[in-house]
Amino acid sequence: MNQLKSREPGSVTLPGTLSDSLRAELVAFRRDLHMHPELGNQEFRTTAALKARLEAAGLAPKVLPAGTGLICDIGTRAGGRPMLAIRADLDALPIPDVKTVAYRSTVANRAHACGHDVHTTTVLGAGLVLADLARRGLLPNAVRLIFQPAEEVLPGGAADAVEAGVLDGVGRIIAVHCDPRVDAGKIGLRVGPITSACDRLEITLDGPGGHTARPHLTTDLVTAAARVATDVPAVLARRVDARSGLSVTWGRIEAGHAPNVIPQHAALSGTVRCLDLPTWREAPDLVHAAIDEVATLHRAKSTVTYVRGVPPVVNDPLVTELLHDAMAARRGSHAIEDTEQSLGGEDFSWYLEHVPGAMARLGVRVPGDARVRDLHAGDFDVDERCIETGVELFTAAALLDGVPKP
Repeated sequence: MNQLKSREPGSVTLPGTLSDSLRAELVAFRRDLHMHPELGNQEFRTTAALKARLEAAGLAPKVLPAGTGLICDIGTRAGGRPMLAIRADLDALPIPDVKTVAYRSTVANRAHACGHDVHTTTVLGAGLVLADLARRGLLPNAVRLIFQPAEEVLPGGAADAVEAGVLDGVGRIIAVHCDPRVDAGKIGLRVGPITSACDRLEITLDGPGGHTARPHLTTDLVTAAARVATDVPAVLARRVDARSGLSVTWGRIEAGHAPNVIPQHAALSGTVRCLDLPTWREAPDLVHAAIDEVATLHRAKSTVTYVRGVPPVVNDPLVTELLHDAMAARRGSHAIEDTEQSLGGEDFSWYLEHVPGAMARLGVRVPGDARVRDLHAGDFDVDERCIETGVELFTAAALLDGVPKP
């Protein structure tokens, strides 16, 4: 990245690479999670597996108050310095796994189709490596592992984790998210916003209904719903700065049961996404006003449920520089790509309301593979060499955190 200075391999010697046995163990651990996906706030098996493995390494993980997710501190704080936190998310998605692999999901309509099994495994692997370094006196400051539940459940399990105190004593936080557009062995970085805000929108429209022969005597709710679907995004496009990227996209429209009956009820649901924080804070009022105007024009009564989701993830420049330096020290700057801001949402943003941090895109594509196995699709899978990349990134960041550049 042109904004950041590079620490190339050889400019600093970093311990903490993966042994062959640990590499194989982590691949097996990831596959076990993949076969047993759990939805948000139901990650009991995943939590128990992590707790057992960390305890076997001589660590003292603490399960979060709700019973899923945990934190684990490694090493000793140097002179009271704040810790670096490394975060993973645990939950899967309510969709079927359609892959034909030995580690395919064994749970109907549940799949790790967003890569959280990879995120979890990389943070576990980093923790095991860092624990060994701490025992050898090679970890310069304490590190906290955060295994967080319910990232896929709005407004995100990160908010509950913060309330439970997972950031107490933490000065900076880092994470990765799988990116199927980036080759395994590489990461993508960006200073500033790297994801977008994401909220959920539910609308009901009501009217007296009637016969399709006499729409002038009633409220034509099907037409009203269609106009809300098309006109609300158009109205909003003229009320906010186009650079804010405010976008309303519908996922469901329902109205009526018979071809000759104007219904009394219609419903729409979708998402509101936004690229910047100021517009995201104004979005509920703007969206409510636009819906009311369009619905009123068509004589429909509207009821709006606006569910706040997550703000954008805004990468701190200095923490992004730490991730850049960590990857450059391990593999060289050629393993780092600039990445675009995504319209996807990520509840890692809630941590950044309290401490500076940064998220990297973890490459998971098989190099040379022209296919893109998209996130949240039933055939999503990864090149498992990405696990080692994530572990190397996290361990190098922990070793370089707070260490002055030469």
